[in-house]
Amino acid sequence: MTDLAAPLGAPSLPKTALPGTMPGRGGWGPGIAALALVLALPVLVVVGFLFVPSGDEWRHLAETVLADYVTNSLLLMAGVALGTLIGGVGTAWLTSMCRFPGRGVFEWALLLPMAMPAYIIAYTYTGLLDFAGPVQTALRAATGWGFGDYGFPQVRSLPGAAVMLGLVLYPYVYLLARAAFLGQSLCVLDVSRTLGNGPWRTFFTVALPLARPAIVAGLSLALMETLADYGTVQYFGVATFTTGIFRTWFGLGSAAAAAQLSAVLLGFVLILILVERFSRRRARYHHTSQREQAIQRHRLGGWRAAAAFGFCLVPVLFGFLIPAGQLAWWSATIARTAYDATFFTLVLHTLTLAAGTALLALALALLLGYGRRLHPSRGVRAAVRVAGLGYAVPGTVIAIGVLIPFAWLDHGIDAWMRATLGLSTGLLLSGTLVALVFAYLVRFLAVALQTVEAGLGKIRPSMDEAGRSLGYRPGEILRRVHVPMLRGSLLTALLLVFVDVLKELPATLVLRPFNFNTLAVRAYELAADERLADSGPAALTIVLAGLLPVILLSRSITRSRDADTA
Repeated sequence: MTDLAAPLGAPSLPKTALPGTMPGRGGWGPGIAALALVLALPVLVVVGFLFVPSGDEWRHLAETVLADYVTNSLLLMAGVALGTLIGGVGTAWLTSMCRFPGRGVFEWALLLPMAMPAYIIAYTYTGLLDFAGPVQTALRAATGWGFGDYGFPQVRSLPGAAVMLGLVLYPYVYLLARAAFLGQSLCVLDVSRTLGNGPWRTFFTVALPLARPAIVAGLSLALMETLADYGTVQYFGVATFTTGIFRTWFGLGSAAAAAQLSAVLLGFVLILILVERFSRRRARYHHTSQREQAIQRHRLGGWRAAAAFGFCLVPVLFGFLIPAGQLAWWSATIARTAYDATFFTLVLHTLTLAAGTALLALALALLLGYGRRLHPSRGVRAAVRVAGLGYAVPGTVIAIGVLIPFAWLDHGIDAWMRATLGLSTGLLLSGTLVALVFAYLVRFLAVALQTVEAGLGKIRPSMDEAGRSLGYRPGEILRRVHVPMLRGSLLTALLLVFVDVLKELPATLVLRPFNFNTLAVRAYELAADERLADSGPAALTIVLAGLLPVILLSRSITRSRDADTA
C-alpha cells in the first residue's frame, strides 16, 4: 500500500540498479507470490462469490439500502480523515520539533488511544452523554430544564461515530508522521531556515511534503479500519457496508449477497490504494549525508506553549483518560466478583494469541516485503498487495472466507482417511486455533507489511549491492544487513499487530474453538446486554495490556533517532 515512514534525501537509483534485478535471487519470486496468494485465499474466496447467483437478494439490496451504505461509508470516512489528519499530523509536529511543557509526556501519551477498542469508547461516551447520563443530568439539575427544553448533540449518530473512530484511530497518523519528522534530514530543514523561513513555514513547505508518504500511509490504515469497523456503527445505528454485510448474512441468510457487498467494500479499499500510490508514484528518498545533527527544537513560550499543550491534551483526554476513567470506575464497583480464575484464563488466552500472531505476522511481512524488493515484478507486486487487502475486510467476512476452504480441506482429508485407513480425522483445522490465527494473519498482515516495507524503502539500494559484493546470498543479506537496520520498523510492526489482535472481535466470535474465550469477546457480550459495568474489567484489561507496547513503541522511535544522531 505504501511506505510507513517518510523516505528522505536523494531519489533512488535507476531501476537497473535495484536489488530486484540482481542475479542469484533463486526462487524468491515464485515463492513469495505463492505465499501471498495463500494469505489472500479468504479474500479471493469472498470475491469468488461474485460469480455465484444471489437470486433476488442483491436486487433488493440495490433498490433499497445500497445507496445508504455507500453514502454513510463515504461520510464516515471523510469525518475520520479530517479528525485523524488534524490530530495526528499536528501533534506529531509539535512533539517532534517544538519544546513546550509536557512534550515528553505527550510523546508517548498520544499513542494511548491505540489500546482503546472503538466499540468500548462508544459505549462509555453513550453512557456519559445520553439523556440519562451524568452530563445531561447535571445540566438539567443546574438549569432546571426538562425534556425538550434544550438541544444537545446526539452521540448516537454518524458524526458521533466519526468522532469515536477518530479518537482511537488518529494514533496511526501520529505515529507514522512523527517517525517521519524525526527521520527527516536536518540539513534540509536548516537550509529552509537559512532562506528566512520560520518554523511554521518550514513545516508547510518542506517537512510536510517530505512526510507525505508516511502521512498518507497512516491515513490509509485509519480509513481501512473505519471501513472494517462493525461494533461502533452497529451500536450507533449507522448503516454502513459492515452492518449491511452482517444483516445480509445473518438476516437474509444469503452468503452470495453478503459476499457481493464485501466485494463492493473491497472496491473502496482498492480506490484508497490507487489514490495513495498515485500520490507517491515512484518517489523514493534517501539520506544523502552519513552524519546527522541533533534535533534543534523550537522553544514555545507564553500563549503558544499553552496552545500547544492544550492541542496535545485534547486527544489524550477524550481518547483515553475519560473512557479509561469510566472503565476503571466500573471495574472498581464489581472488583470483588470479577477477578476470578475464569477471568485470568481469559487474560492468558488473549495475550498468548496476540503474541503468537504478532510474531508470525512479522516473519511473513519481512519475507513478503523483502521478496517484493528482491523481485519487483508486476506479478509479485500484485500478489503482495492482494495479500494486504484483508485489513479492510470485516472480521466476520474473513472468518467465513477462512471457514470455507478449511472445512473443504478437513472434509477431504477425512474422506481420504476413511477410504484408505478406515479412520475418521474429524476437523483438523476449522474450529481450532489454527483457523483463528490464520484469520488474524489475514486481517492484520497489512499493518506489519506496510511498516516493514517503509523501513526497507529507507535502506539505500547500494546496501544490497555491497552485500552481494561480499558474496552474500539474498537470504544472508536479509539476515546480516537488513534485519539489523530494520530494528525500529520490526518492533513497530510487532507492537501494532499485538495491540490490534488484543482488540479483534468479529473473527474471534466466529472462529474461536468451543470453550475458548478472549477478553474482547467477553467485554462485547456483556456490553451488548447493556451490562456496561460488568464489561469494565475485561475492557480495562485490554487497555492495560496495550499500554506497555504503545509506550515502548514511542520510546523506540526516539531512541532510534538518538542513535542516528550520536
